Amino acid sequence: MELIIREYNLQLKHTFTISRESIDFQPSLIVELKNGEISGFGEATSNPYYKTTVAIMKQDLEDIRDIIESVNNKTPEDFYHHIYPYLKNDMFALCALDMAYNDLFARQKGKKLYDLWNYKIDNNPLTDYTIGIASVEKMVEKMQELPWPIYKIKLGTKEDIAIVTELRKHTDAIFRIDANCGWTVEETIKNAAELKKLGVEFLEQPLKADDWEGHKEVYKHSALPIIADESCIIEEDVAKCLHHFHGVNIKLVKCGGLTPARRMIKEAKMLGLKTMVGCMTESTVGISAIAQLLPQLDYVDMDGALLLASDIATGVTIDYGKIIYSKWDGTGVTLI
Repeated sequence: MELIIREYNLQLKHTFTISRESIDFQPSLIVELKNGEISGFGEATSNPYYKTTVAIMKQDLEDIRDIIESVNNKTPEDFYHHIYPYLKNDMFALCALDMAYNDLFARQKGKKLYDLWNYKIDNNPLTDYTIGIASVEKMVEKMQELPWPIYKIKLGTKEDIAIVTELRKHTDAIFRIDANCGWTVEETIKNAAELKKLGVEFLEQPLKADDWEGHKEVYKHSALPIIADESCIIEEDVAKCLHHFHGVNIKLVKCGGLTPARRMIKEAKMLGLKTMVGCMTESTVGISAIAQLLPQLDYVDMDGALLLASDIATGVTIDYGKIIYSKWDGTGVTLI
């Protein structure tokens, strides 16, 4: 098996702003695992909040190139357990590798990945489309640029209720609110009551990730369901979220890929938590991997490729929130 690493700097259509940063470009690392004529693809993007860069990921993979390339005939689960000790301190690199191996494995079997897992795609959730923080006029403009059935609205300003009130005048779409750790307990409880009146479905990670007492208080008193994001990174975090959140947003890059994400989804369901998978502004490579998990999810945020000025791959496409799978096996990805 051959390991091929590519680096990209993905340009966004618009400056993307959340409560803690703004970006115009998203650095991304693509992993290709090639066995004969068949290749599998995986992706992980850089993220300053998690202190992860493309250079770090690339070096961590190069350090174990021989170990990766010597793997032969392992299942994705066995491959993950084999590689995990070497990459346990770099979940982002592990994600790209695990994603590529799952893709390769399914292609070698001549199956789409969701078929290999026996997932039925008849009732897949629709994906939301994210509106980053900007002037209200610009946020309205972005909604009008792409009419959509569900919008995720990034907040964390002093004018949050006024923003949503104005946005509501321009669409009947479902709203989801992501404050990215930007609110206090009091703000969250107060805002939840107001936002419920404005057609908001749920709030995502309103408080700082480690404010577990605050989360518990919000969980008890919020008028809206609360979904964990920054508080739910790896497998051990799912159980912690019980009685603190109503659901969990699992990010493949943060947890280490598709293999641990499937276990996290299963555990969340057993605990009665709502299940969601989100993206980190990946190209269609990462988005096509997320699509394989849709039958197991209540909600999904997989609009990353839609936010790009130009893509680097083909794979799944999205039509008014509905995911349309590629005709190809695995995750269906082809690099452009």
